[in-house]
Amino acid sequence: MSLLLIVIIFLALVFDFINGFHDAANSIATIVSTKVLTPFQAVLWAAFFNFLAFFIFSDHGVANTVAKTAHEGSYDLVVVLAGIIAAILWNLLTWWYGIPSSSSHTLIGGFAGAAIAHSGFNAINWSLNGGISLTILFILLAPLIGLIISIFITLVTIQQRFWFKIAIIVATVALCLIFVPFKKPFEFWALLSLGVIFTVSYIYNHLRGESAYRTANMYKRLQLVSSAGLSLGHGGSDAQKSMGIIGAAMVAQNVIPDFSHIPLWVPFSCYIVIALGTMSGGWRIVKTMGTRITKVTPLEGVCAETAGAITLFTAANLGAPVSTTHTITGSIVGVGATKRLSAVRWGVTVNLVWAWVLTIPVSGLLAAGLYSVLKLLF
Repeated sequence: MSLLLIVIIFLALVFDFINGFHDAANSIATIVSTKVLTPFQAVLWAAFFNFLAFFIFSDHGVANTVAKTAHEGSYDLVVVLAGIIAAILWNLLTWWYGIPSSSSHTLIGGFAGAAIAHSGFNAINWSLNGGISLTILFILLAPLIGLIISIFITLVTIQQRFWFKIAIIVATVALCLIFVPFKKPFEFWALLSLGVIFTVSYIYNHLRGESAYRTANMYKRLQLVSSAGLSLGHGGSDAQKSMGIIGAAMVAQNVIPDFSHIPLWVPFSCYIVIALGTMSGGWRIVKTMGTRITKVTPLEGVCAETAGAITLFTAANLGAPVSTTHTITGSIVGVGATKRLSAVRWGVTVNLVWAWVLTIPVSGLLAAGLYSVLKLLF
């Protein structure tokens, strides 16, 4: 491998680490704000499930989509280098100001911007089937899907007619198990287990006599399950972004013929590093995600995290590099909206949306400028 490729791999892992602490808040904000776990306990919990995702997300569909942002032959190692540096700079800037922007879209925007500077707009793979159009589509869909699912889960959860609530949960899980085309057996069993855990918890709490104290404790325990699911989805989705960019660099250098031949040490390293990044925290963004959008209780934390986890797993199945930030924000907004629309601090939410809209073009322009400088050096 050339020295430049080694530098790119190193920087991609640096980005992966930054992604971990930048997006740690997405996994732990609600569980910290509801005081179910201390911040230190929460980051350890999230980091463990970030790494566990290595054994579950084995098809690398998201990484393949990232690697195919630009057509093969339309970029070189300098393009990849400029894209990574731009992504790191934008991630650090938004982290410093506590803005929960998307690490995923930062990386893709940087890669695309540098590729355009190198080969023009024809360099970009605009296909909906594994191209940048799929990413752009899910900028809109991910928060909406998270919002809709969280509203549904919250309305079912607060349903006062107990056995009607249980019937809705059982029927919904059964319909999903029958009609959803799961790509991996784990997803089937995970959804079944989630349905069983929620159903059994609700029935047990009901039979022993519901009280405000017992119900609150039940939701605190369930939040451990929902946050674990969200952390699995975060690790499985976001570790693949760096994996995709390393794969693209290896293809450009002819180290591997295509992304399907990526060596095992690449995904293993990416999952390890993102878990370490998550362990390092990210407290500036925790405050925004956990307290400033809407006040979150353990019940609402369970609903938001469960909705976020389902959305992330669904997107990973489609190979769509969605933003964990967008997803959990949409889920938290959905939870707040079920109480009343005024419960959501829409001014904060609008500011977040502006950050999301600007992430890809700003990263792209930054990467294009960096490419113009770096091509003079290499």
